Amino acid sequence: MAEMVSQGDEAPEQPKRDPIEAALSIMRRMPPNKIAHNLNAICNLIPEHADELLQRVDQPLEEAKCTDTGRAYLLCDYNRDGDSHRSPWSNKYDPPIDDGFVPSEKLRRLEVEANTLFDCYRELYFEGGTSSVYLWELDGDDFAGCFLIKKKVSGHEFVTEGCWDSIHVVEVNLEEGGKAANYKLTTTVILTMDVQKESVGDTNLSGTLTRTAEKRSVIDAEHTHMHNMGTLIEDTETDIRVNMDALYIQKTREVVNNVRQPQAGPSQGAAFTASLNEAVKRHAR
Repeated sequence: MAEMVSQGDEAPEQPKRDPIEAALSIMRRMPPNKIAHNLNAICNLIPEHADELLQRVDQPLEEAKCTDTGRAYLLCDYNRDGDSHRSPWSNKYDPPIDDGFVPSEKLRRLEVEANTLFDCYRELYFEGGTSSVYLWELDGDDFAGCFLIKKKVSGHEFVTEGCWDSIHVVEVNLEEGGKAANYKLTTTVILTMDVQKESVGDTNLSGTLTRTAEKRSVIDAEHTHMHNMGTLIEDTETDIRVNMDALYIQKTREVVNNVRQPQAGPSQGAAFTASLNEAVKRHAR
């Protein structure tokens, strides 16, 4: 006779899941156009992990205006110190703080150059929008940078409201005494498009795409840090743009067209219609 488990015996306790991994798993399943709202809700549930979540989850970029220069710049976790954000144009925090992080004088010169060049890149590729670049030191002479672009569209012929946010984070590790460097890039693009047209109704197409890339390059008069990082960012962003169009937008269009075929009436052939009518007449007799 099989032994019966007494009511006092308890089932083995399941191992607790890491709250950060659980939160990231939830975020991956949430609508991409509501990232900020859902992230804020999760941070309220586990406030002790809010800082780490804000660092690990990319969300749509917000804009601010530099109080010294009047130029727009982008807010992210890489230029934030507490509740203040550093402007790449003036190198000052708003609201002002006394001990906020600023790059060294050498790195600040490179940051100014990067903002100037990336501003030209944004204008050529996006014909508008806002860009910002922030650099910070790592161990030794190594450093890292964040290259940001935000472009909004409103009242377009095909898109009622739309936004493109690209976040490029580059880690630079010097080699051979500074004569070469290894560049590691992580790029995330957040795309949102709202369409309100009689032919399709109210439609929202949103998504995020992340890619990584790495290359090693020499450093000389022709191949400067800005040249090496710029070409890596340009190639990766172009690849993402092509993939988004080919894999996501075109695939969505194909699925919609197959499911919903715009036709004036039934597609049955004439022979089938005639036989159906004859069957109805016989049944009526």
